[in-house]
Amino acid sequence: MNTWRIARLVAAKDLRVEWRSRVVLNQVLPFAALVMVMFAFALDNDTVLTRVAPGLVWLATMFSLLVIVQRAFAVETADGALDALQVAGVRLGGIFLGKAIALAAQLAVLELMLLAAAIVLYKTEVVADGIVLLVTTFVAATTGLAFVGTLYGGLAAGAKGRETLLPLLMLPVVAPVLIGATRATEAALGTENATPSDGWPWIGLLALFAVVFGVGGTLAFGSLIDE
Repeated sequence: MNTWRIARLVAAKDLRVEWRSRVVLNQVLPFAALVMVMFAFALDNDTVLTRVAPGLVWLATMFSLLVIVQRAFAVETADGALDALQVAGVRLGGIFLGKAIALAAQLAVLELMLLAAAIVLYKTEVVADGIVLLVTTFVAATTGLAFVGTLYGGLAAGAKGRETLLPLLMLPVVAPVLIGATRATEAALGTENATPSDGWPWIGLLALFAVVFGVGGTLAFGSLIDE
């Protein structure tokens, strides 16, 4: 099978596992919502909350991403599924892309919920002129996060103390996504009188990040799993 067919099969398998286990629905989404509520209690100022809402949405996404990635690779390592795929000669680049696609789909659901929570809790308003920029930001950032999460999830999967190792490895790497996505979202929402035109340069950063980790992850995933 070619790489893309393998990717589709792996993505479909991961999404079926999630659909049956409901981990994202029953655990990750409530966790993310709780984080947003705690931010509201901690800041306790409508003006401040409205101003920092884009950053809080992406911070909550980063925290939740760690939980989703750890869950995705715990399923694979628990019964030696990755080892079995390697022995079977399945292209590991296809596995990487498939797991990234499934992770991106789960992140998309999570981000929609977080944006809705920001609108309700932080009184954030979506500006009509910024909808295209907002959608582009979420697509580019989600793609980059999915690639990074899959790459570092695979790297930490077989290591001792992977629950604490994964955040240490991944959070510094996704800092550009946090910065770029926050700035682009601020421009899309009109925060601090920002305009949509201010956000498009940040889309370039997010797209470059996604391309680098997408190509690099596809090529390096096999070597990382072997080690």
